[in-house]
Amino acid sequence: MITLAESAFAKINLTLDVLRKRDDGYHDLKSVMQTISLCDDIEIAVDTGKPWKLSCDAEGIPCNEKNLAWKAARIYFDRIGKKPDGIEIRIRKRIPSEAGLAGGSADAAAVLRALNRWADAPLSIGELCDLGAQVGSDVPFCVLGGTALAEGRGERLTKLPDAPEMHLVVCKPPLAFSTPELYRRLDSIEIGERPDTDAMLTALQNGNREDIAAQLCNVFEQTLFDYPEIEQIKAELSVHGALGAMMTGSGSAVFGIFHCPNCANAACEALKDRYPHSFTAKTV
Repeated sequence: MITLAESAFAKINLTLDVLRKRDDGYHDLKSVMQTISLCDDIEIAVDTGKPWKLSCDAEGIPCNEKNLAWKAARIYFDRIGKKPDGIEIRIRKRIPSEAGLAGGSADAAAVLRALNRWADAPLSIGELCDLGAQVGSDVPFCVLGGTALAEGRGERLTKLPDAPEMHLVVCKPPLAFSTPELYRRLDSIEIGERPDTDAMLTALQNGNREDIAAQLCNVFEQTLFDYPEIEQIKAELSVHGALGAMMTGSGSAVFGIFHCPNCANAACEALKDRYPHSFTAKTV
């Protein structure tokens, strides 16, 4: 038996635009995505000699074949045509669920990377991304990591220059949004403000944190007219010194970009009384 360890890093969307509804019922996206240091810990025991098992230290996480990490392992072994004599996946959760931080996708991506290392890397990163697309839309980016432009359903990735180090506060309120419902809302409204992706790419190229913060834009925020708490958290982050703040993905986590770690720590402490699921992080 061998035990593998891998970090599963969360993601944020620096921009998120929904372009159109496709004939297959999905939507085309255009999003600048960024890996952050907030992460889950994944351990995989291979050749256990026992039936497959998945465990997680957080409540409400499926510990069976419905878990994306389990699906990723199944797909990986099918792809390489090699089956282990039993496998156990252990997940230590730090990334909150229903947050738009790709926690489940990050876990799946970590499983793909770890198992590929165990098998002496028969698949390239690009091939692992293609496998990840069969598991979930955010998995390809979570495999790649860093800074990237995601298009299509999220499977078409263009690697971008690494973002400058940015200090973040991530705040997850006690809200959970239905992603399909937010898409339905988008389909029924005229989208007012859209991200300026080219401006964001220029800001990233220049490594200018202020310009990056100024270009944050997520069209899903325009569907949250009955959830004022998101705007309230953004405003509170700004009061505590954030250069910019935005909801990530389809929510409900909100992040703010700060000048320095001390500023981020102070803002996080100020939020924690009302929002216990508040974290500091940085870009990686």
